[in-house]
Amino acid sequence: MNLKIGVPSKGRLMDKTFEWFGARGVNMGLAGADREYSGAVEGIDGVELVLLSAGEIPRELAAGRIHLGVTGSDLVREKLADWETQVAELALLGFGFADLILAVPTAWVDVETLDDLDAAAAVFRARHGFRMRIATKYHRLVRDYLREAGVADYQLVDSQGATEGTVRNLTAEAIADITSTGATLRANHLKVLPDVVIHKSQAVLFASRAADWSGVAAFDALLSRTGLVRPDGI
Repeated sequence: MNLKIGVPSKGRLMDKTFEWFGARGVNMGLAGADREYSGAVEGIDGVELVLLSAGEIPRELAAGRIHLGVTGSDLVREKLADWETQVAELALLGFGFADLILAVPTAWVDVETLDDLDAAAAVFRARHGFRMRIATKYHRLVRDYLREAGVADYQLVDSQGATEGTVRNLTAEAIADITSTGATLRANHLKVLPDVVIHKSQAVLFASRAADWSGVAAFDALLSRTGLVRPDGI
């Protein structure tokens, strides 16, 4: 059986993943035209490259349809409940860094901390009759973080794109989103609450606990080539 490795299908994550494996003697590349979404691996026999969107990789790992996958730690934690029972972290790859943060309008001069936001949310509900809206696509991570922090007077509204614009468009009062530089937030007149980092994300090589590992000899060869250690239970 071939060892199936899921890799982001385009962009910087794909390029950096290819570089990471290439530096360890496992050469990955696209086969044919880019739009064909097929890949090739040289350096180890019995390895199959599966090109997917970064958001699809957690699902495919959890289903056991791929053995290994490279994606953001934020996506695995958001998409997979009790993620550690479904996948194992094989290696932190050292790229794709971004923080999941909370941001509010810069005009909110009295809101600089999470405690300030909690107080403002209570005032907002009393004044408007509904809870403050926080736009995000990271419902699980944000909800868990705010529950542990004791923040209750809010509601999450779904945003799968252009989250920074929801405040300007009056569909949310605050946002929780991934950022690396904060430039887009500033351009939309938003400021990050400095005491809130919901998750510090980076690209990770994950191993599936649901995949069939029997007869996958290429995994041992990959571990030997990369210097990684087989996770417990796999």
